[in-house]
Amino acid sequence: MHSHPELGDARFFERRGPFSAADLAEVIGSAPPENPDDRRYVRVAPLQLAGPTDVSFLDNRKYIPALEASHAGLVIVHPSMVSRVPQGCVALPTREPYLAWAKIANLFHPLPPVQPSIDPTAIIHPTAQVDETAQIGPYVIVEAEAKIGPRGWIAAHAVIGKGVVIGTDCRIGASATVSHAILGNRVVLFPGVRIGQDGFGFATTMTPTGPRHISVPQLGRVVIEDDVEIGANACVDRGSAQDTVVGAGTRIDNLVQIGHNVRIGRCCVIVAQVGISGSAVLEDFVALAGQVGVAGHLRIGRAARVAGQAGVISDLAGGVDYMGMPAQPAKAFLRQVAVLKRLAARKSGGAEADTAQDGADRPKAETSRD
Repeated sequence: MHSHPELGDARFFERRGPFSAADLAEVIGSAPPENPDDRRYVRVAPLQLAGPTDVSFLDNRKYIPALEASHAGLVIVHPSMVSRVPQGCVALPTREPYLAWAKIANLFHPLPPVQPSIDPTAIIHPTAQVDETAQIGPYVIVEAEAKIGPRGWIAAHAVIGKGVVIGTDCRIGASATVSHAILGNRVVLFPGVRIGQDGFGFATTMTPTGPRHISVPQLGRVVIEDDVEIGANACVDRGSAQDTVVGAGTRIDNLVQIGHNVRIGRCCVIVAQVGISGSAVLEDFVALAGQVGVAGHLRIGRAARVAGQAGVISDLAGGVDYMGMPAQPAKAFLRQVAVLKRLAARKSGGAEADTAQDGADRPKAETSRD
């Protein structure tokens, strides 16, 4: 094994190139760099590993020393950082270096193209509709009346349930299951995702032997709008009496649980191990950091941001950063922490002072006996 393996190992990732500086500038909508040479760039790489035919980037001032020591051939930087680019390295300035990096990295390493085909081990119900441009992998099951749109890619062992509709250019990962769902275009479900299973709904009755839970039929669907990505082993329950909705452009990380009837707005970001209880509403552009818990039947306002491990138990206004349990505006939470620290320090210091004073007040003989 290499101590510094090459980024974008060709065994696992598609690769294109080489590209000129002008090619790269065109991709990000930037003017071509001044005085470019005739080099052609063959890969992307981090600053500390990049060589003369590699492309790298700087988006965090913390890594300026790595930039100044880099041997990269071309570096994407903010205009204010152009002067820090070492001699012999071409600077490609842009006001959004990380966005430019994303575009250029995708240029070098595009998603593998769909290969229109149906694996002979796949089971496709006669009433299912699979577009002729789709790729259906080994042991996939497509049930009755399901529809797979153009250029869809359904990976090995995935199950597409009865009546499910999958739009154009969707990618469904290995062993994912999709039921009771309508998917828009360019939706990506990573391996092991579960879409459309029963929501967690039941009524409880008392019997002579104790409580008994009676399941309530979950009669809604899951509606996933365009350009949504859902990470590995995440779960999105179907609605009970209305649809569960994931808005366009939203990104959901691995191991997230979305309860029944939840409505998530556009371009939200939901990080790993978040749990959202039934009938909660997230307005557009909400961000929930890792392990946030959201109680049911509440609303989180537009562009609110909730820090990791916070507990949301009441409605939150939009455009505010929140922390803590219960979640509250971050400034208020941090002030409370500061006050508690001061109180704890005073208590600790006061106890030590009391002990010292007690010793000083005792007769010497008594103190020596202690």
